[in-house]
Amino acid sequence: MSMTWLAALAGGVLIGLSATLLLWLNGRVAGVSGIFNGVLFPRRGDVAWRAAFLVGLVAAAGLYIALVPGAPQPRVDYPRASLVVAGLLVGFGTRMGNGCTSGHGVCGLGRLSMRSLAAVMTFMATAIATTYVVRHLWNWP
Repeated sequence: MSMTWLAALAGGVLIGLSATLLLWLNGRVAGVSGIFNGVLFPRRGDVAWRAAFLVGLVAAAGLYIALVPGAPQPRVDYPRASLVVAGLLVGFGTRMGNGCTSGHGVCGLGRLSMRSLAAVMTFMATAIATTYVVRHLWNWP
């Protein structure tokens, strides 16, 4: 019997808990693109918590992969240039949409924001369309 539902539940609880704690303790919404933007374009006295948050994201994923037997591994079969272009497009989209999936999807929906609901519906429709084009029309893996 697979226990993936338990890992997914634990991950969801940890994401919700971390977003709640960041809002309660720091007064900040856990929008990763905004946090990253604050590191790229720093304001005095506002970088340390942002850097710690980002390091924690990467370190937690690395520890999970290293310590949990059978943990999903990152894919390595995509061309690096495509990944860079995709990352830049995501960054452009989050700027255009005034937030990312974590800011709108986790925090915004949790606050019952209609703007965030519209953003998440747009994210999901775009993701579905992109996956269809890449997988079925372009025949990428």
